[in-house]
Parts: sequence; C-alpha cells; structure tokens
Amino acid sequence: MIKNNQTQTIVFRKKPKIIGYYSVVGPKEKNGFFGPYFDYALNDDCFGENSYEKAERKILEHAVLGAIEKAKLQPSDISVLLSGDLLNQIISSTFTARQYETNFIGLYGACSTMAESMAVGGVFIESGLFDNIVCATVSHFSSAERQYRFPLELGNQRPPTSQWTVTGAGALVLSQKGEGPVISMATIGKVVDWGICDVNNMGAAMAPAAMSTLVAHFKETKTRPEDYDLVVTGDLGKHGSEVLIDLMEEEGYSLGDNYGDCGQMYYKNNQKVFMGGSGCGCSASVLNSYILRKVEEGEYNKVLFVPTGALLSPLSCQQGDTIPCIAHAIVIEKGVAK
Repeated sequence: MIKNNQTQTIVFRKKPKIIGYYSVVGPKEKNGFFGPYFDYALNDDCFGENSYEKAERKILEHAVLGAIEKAKLQPSDISVLLSGDLLNQIISSTFTARQYETNFIGLYGACSTMAESMAVGGVFIESGLFDNIVCATVSHFSSAERQYRFPLELGNQRPPTSQWTVTGAGALVLSQKGEGPVISMATIGKVVDWGICDVNNMGAAMAPAAMSTLVAHFKETKTRPEDYDLVVTGDLGKHGSEVLIDLMEEEGYSLGDNYGDCGQMYYKNNQKVFMGGSGCGCSASVLNSYILRKVEEGEYNKVLFVPTGALLSPLSCQQGDTIPCIAHAIVIEKGVAK
C-alpha cells in the first residue's frame, strides 16, 4: 500500500485526496500578496478575545471547522485531528481538539508542522485505518513574539534579518474518497544544525535543512526541480531563500523561476516585515488558499511543498544553544474523482 523506496521518501500508491481546505489570516496578512485567496480575514488581531493566545486558538478552531464544512462533512465524520503550533505544549491545538469528540494526535515540527501533519495523515489514509483526517496548524505574531523574543510592550528594535510571524492558520481534510488534489509522495526530513543561534536569523538557520530534504527527495525520486510546476519552501524569507539557492547550486541543483518561498512572497514591500513572513501559519495559509486553488484550476499540476521548521525553545535560546532545524516535503498533484 505504501512504498518507502529509500530511507526518507514515502510513495503513496492510493494518493490520499484533499477534499476540503480553509485559511484564516490576520488583517496585516490580508493586505499582503495572497490576500485575495484567503477564506477569512480578521478585523483585528484579538479576534474578539482578551489575549493573543486565545485569539490564536480561535483562529485554528475557525480554520478546522471551515475545512470540514468545505469538505461537506460534519465534525463527527472526522477520524482524527493532526495538529500542532508554536506555543508551549502546543496549547492552541490541544485546546482546539477539546471542542471536537474525535481522536487527536499532537505534532510539533515548528513551522514545518503543516507538511508533517500531511505526511502522517497520508500514511493513515493510505493504510485504510481512517477515512477522513484533518491536518492543521496556526501561528500568531504577538503570541510568538511574547514567547520566543520580547513582549511587544517593550518596543524592542527588530534587526534587519528578522521575519514577521504570520497571524494565520490553514487546515485541510485528507480522505480516501472524493475529489480534489492528491498527495503522491512525502519526504521526511532529518534534523540539521549548522551552528546558528540567532533567533532573529531564522532563514539562514533553516536553509540547510531545506537543502538536505530537497537533495534527498530529488535523489530518491530521480527528479529535478524543473520536473515540478512549483517548488515552494515555507518561511525562509528573502535571506534564507538566497542561502538555499546557493546551497542547492553547490549540490548540483538549480532552483529556477519555478521556485518560491511563502515567507518571501507573503507580504508586500511596503509592509515593513524585513526578510518576510514566518511561523506555522505562513506556509499553511498559503498552501490552503493560493497553492491548492491553483492546483485545482490546473495552473499547477505538480507542486513540491517544503515547509521548514526551527526546533528551538525559549529555554534553549536563553541557554545559548544552537538552533536545530527540519524540513519535510510533500508532493501535491492535480487529482481526479474515483
């Protein structure tokens, strides 16, 4: 049923189907490049709650329910929820899960969580254990800043290499039956650490992990970047994308015009986000809006989706540890009904 043809890549023979997807973003994100494609945009970052953490949870709840409704299902039809986020003990995901009487598996891949959930969900669907699975993740600028850097009230100056954590969420429903784009392969990443410890230079820290996974994927599947309509990383930002392009050149792979990075493309130049977007919600909201819509419309027939994650914690940063990173790759193709 599932073919693992090498050490990292899984080939799905049944090709799990994405039958519903939904994106929720904040007001700043709505004004960015992908604004017209998002399903729902907040009027303010608090979303009617009295804390940013509660707002983040509500954003995820809204995205999960939206994906289920677009799949024309009920919450009771969902076999398991696969979700994670950036807050300690992934509380946005666990608190969301308590709203639904369904199985729950909490995941943590930092900003790679969307791909991680899709890889795990794909295995479950392919195996026949579950019929419908929700894969989801979320982030919030203000809650992430408070946890990983400094409270906004301090007004700390942001360095030029910093990125802006996206306030947003993305969710999709994987199913054995139905219509929609399909997952044909997943390449599981390895943890890579090249010694960077600056939490305001995430793009450079994560680029080697993206390179590692991309090279493994191309070698194991005997493909090259030009075999895909779109090769897209998650949130390397402007600097990290440039580093990745150089690293891939050294490995003999050229990332051409079909390469993009969600974080680099997310905001417009006048939005003052330095190197671009980041956070779990960055790649998740772009995937569950712009990318999947373009696949459905036939503009993209084969996409290599490679979100990256920095596996740090506030404690590890405070103790001066370097930042281990990871990237997972998912191949998404235009599907047909069966």
